[in-house]
Parts: sequence; C-alpha cells; structure tokens
Amino acid sequence: MSEASPMPFGRRLTQALDTFGPLCVGIDPHAHLLAQWDLTDDAAGVREFALRTVEALTGVVGVVKPQAAFFERFGSAGIAALEDTVAACRAAGMLCVVDAKRGDIGSTMAGYAAAFVGEHSTLAGDAVTVTPYLGFGTLEPLIAQARATGRGVFVLALTSNPEGAQVQHARGDDGITVAARIAAEAARSNADEIAAGEPLGSVGLVVGATVGSAPRELGMNLGAVDGPLLAPGLGAQGAGAAELQAVFAGAERAVLPSSSREVLTAGPDRESLAAAARTVQADLRGLREPVPTTTGD
Repeated sequence: MSEASPMPFGRRLTQALDTFGPLCVGIDPHAHLLAQWDLTDDAAGVREFALRTVEALTGVVGVVKPQAAFFERFGSAGIAALEDTVAACRAAGMLCVVDAKRGDIGSTMAGYAAAFVGEHSTLAGDAVTVTPYLGFGTLEPLIAQARATGRGVFVLALTSNPEGAQVQHARGDDGITVAARIAAEAARSNADEIAAGEPLGSVGLVVGATVGSAPRELGMNLGAVDGPLLAPGLGAQGAGAAELQAVFAGAERAVLPSSSREVLTAGPDRESLAAAARTVQADLRGLREPVPTTTGD
C-alpha cells in the first residue's frame, strides 16, 4: 500500500473493535422512538435523534449504523439529516455503516457507488450495505470504488426474515446454496487484502444473529470469508452472546453485532444511552478475547 493509499476498512474496523469492543449501535429513528424522546416525526426530529445518539456514544462504541430508510422517508430534508449524521460520525472518529441495502446493474450501480462509497460524497460513511440478488458480479463497481477509497461493503447473505429463505436457501444445479455462494464470492473478493497481511478484507456479509445453525446447514464457511460479519438481531430481536457464539463459531472475532432498540429505548438522556451501550458491550467482550492456546508438558 502506497503512502497515498487510504487505510483499508478491514484494518480500521479491527482497530475500532479492539479499542471499544464489537458492538455496533443501529440508529433507527422509528416514529415511536421519536415520540418517546419528545421529538417531532419529521426531518428535524430525525436529525436531532441521530446527532444526540452519536454524541452520547462517542468514546463508548466504535461503530454506528444509521438506517437510511428512516431518513429518506422525509425526502431531501431527511437525506440532509443523514448527511449531517455521517459528518458527525466522521468528526467524532466513529465508524459509520450506512444501512442503505443498494443493488443494481451497470451504470446505475456505479451511481450508487459514487453516492455511498465515493471519495467526496456527503452520503458516504465508512461502509454501506448492499444486496447481491442481481448477481454478485453486479456489485463489482461498488466494491472496487470502496476499496479505492478505504471503505467497506456489507453484502446481504443470510437474513433472519422468513421470506429470505426462498432465495438464500435455494440450491443451484451444483447443489450449492445461494447463501454459500455469496459467502464464497466475498472470500474471493477479500483474498488479495488478506494475502497482503490485512486482518480483515473490505467485503463483509450480513448474517442475522438469530439464524442458529443455518450457516452450517447451508454450507457457508463464515470463517473463510476473511471479512467482517455484520449481525443484526441483538437484544430486542432475541439474540445474545450465546446465540452469536452458536451462529459464528470459529469466526467470532470478525463479528459486528448490531443492536438498536436495546440501546435507543434508554434515551433521550445521553448518559442513559451511553450506559445502555456499555451494558451491551460488556456482554459481548468475550467475542474478541484471544483463543486460549495449550502447550504440551
């Protein structure tokens, strides 16, 4: 890597998780949470909600994940609020995963790449979520630009919603499941960075924290992905440290568990938000403990 090259996302994420722990807090300004925080259900309320969350969690967690849909529902003013959230994360030194789940082909995908991982885009956080169901190859323009700008990509692979199974569990003529194929493609995308000595590649997966033994049953080798594994479903959706250990056995240090309601419902008081995040973070510390080694007599 030349001096002018940006630090790869996988290295920056590893540093953040080693410093703060594995928790990612989702910034999901639902209408009911805005009401609980005594904020208006509009772009101004969403902006205030997000900025308060970033301020409260600075120095507590290393990663937050604003859900773009909750901002976009208010049009251009909501998108401006998302831009302000991304900027606040950057100023705070906190990694920001923009949960946009974009996916398309050709020049349209290149447009999404410019928007969400482009060097000078105000919507570009440190990583973005994408959908591969037009074919993994359609993601290449975005993956290439993300790598060039030191950003990351989280590819939907195995989600916990029941409807996902009809696509993700499906098997091709060769018997390989869609989910396993996506995992293998991500591993191939990360191979050069891993060969260069990076701790994690820039291409990660989204795998639900509540999917249990499904990765193994579907033939997914999560440890071989060599990229970060974003795991939504922590807390209110039923997953805890034990469930994470079961789903991601052998790949625990790559896991980025995401919780939103469990932390956000502690607001609007900033100290209460920080305390809730610390409690969840403490429960997850074991994921990043080094694996014990044994020696012979």
